[in-house]
Amino acid sequence: MCRNIKTLFNFEPPATNDEVHDAALQFVRKLSGSTRPSKRNEHAFNHAVEAIAAAARELLDSMETTQEPRNREEVAAKAKAKSALRFA
Repeated sequence: MCRNIKTLFNFEPPATNDEVHDAALQFVRKLSGSTRPSKRNEHAFNHAVEAIAAAARELLDSMETTQEPRNREEVAAKAKAKSALRFA
């Protein structure tokens, strides 16, 4: 769907509220088809971002796993290497 929305579950340290908000913002941008809403739609757009961020935070906080938390630096390094191969 949207390549800019990254997995936020099972990381050490856990996803921050800013990361959850940014993912919600990307999701709403994708659904609405605009990166910046008009003044007329700004309230609806911002309300959707906040509602989705709250739902995402609730989801992340309630999920459980037996797997070891992933390391952010390792995941970022793998993604960077994959990107380098893809765009080389």
